[in-house]
Amino acid sequence: MNIKSLKTYFFTELQTIQEDSEIESFFFILTEFLHNLKRIDVSLHPDFEVSETDLEKWKTIISELKTEKPIQYITGEAWFYGLRFEVNENTLIPRPETEELVEWIVESQKSKVDYLSIQKSNNLTILDIGTGSGCIPITLKKEIPSAFVSAIDISEKALEMARKNAINNKVEINFIHQNILETESLDEKYDIIVSNPPYVRNLEKQEIKKNVLDYEPHLALFVHDSDALLFYRKIAQLAFKILAPNGKLFFEINQYLGKETVELIEQLGFNNIELRKDFMGNDRMICCGL
Repeated sequence: MNIKSLKTYFFTELQTIQEDSEIESFFFILTEFLHNLKRIDVSLHPDFEVSETDLEKWKTIISELKTEKPIQYITGEAWFYGLRFEVNENTLIPRPETEELVEWIVESQKSKVDYLSIQKSNNLTILDIGTGSGCIPITLKKEIPSAFVSAIDISEKALEMARKNAINNKVEINFIHQNILETESLDEKYDIIVSNPPYVRNLEKQEIKKNVLDYEPHLALFVHDSDALLFYRKIAQLAFKILAPNGKLFFEINQYLGKETVELIEQLGFNNIELRKDFMGNDRMICCGL
């Protein structure tokens, strides 16, 4: 079967499951993953012949996509801020909203008058809490190479993947296996603390797509309705003790709880609180200081 006929077959098999735009996106992800063919290559070489062995791989993947398994878990990789990350069922799939949070942190450093001196020193310290695949600290280390970056997660399996991603992206990260809810303090002081903690309430599960609900780790997603800001309260209390002078705390937040999260952080003694929307217009991230 040639690649042009395969595309028709692929669309026919998935058209009752996904939107055409999503199917097309999947198709070109897979042509590059399986055949190292970019979109332009597929257009220029419609007669590219797919072997029987590779066709069986396509059929297996189509079967998995029909169950709405995320394509990132099928290929075992996701892209974040231009970097490749390995992912599996122990880690959340990196999302564009989190890229915006990372961009905010990077720009906050570049906007400083002493940015060049920061780049030349080893004084800037960064801590990511609930690191998952490691996409936040690894990207920050790439963007601010001189920084000393640490990352915490409760899941040893997630940390295993994060360590692998750090090696693959050629950066050094200090990974810590720790339950942040049981952490009263840390030995270091940090200039930047960032976290994308669990924030989806159980009452919001009906809004969650099947590909997320059935496959991504619930430990990293959900909190009890009765205490939806549990992680924000705990992390902010910890940050109050371990933020360096003029340090900043950054959060990704539940879009429905922007006002409540700001009020909580304010009550805990933080100031200069800024709430930002994501590219979809939802309240999504917060920055504050002491």
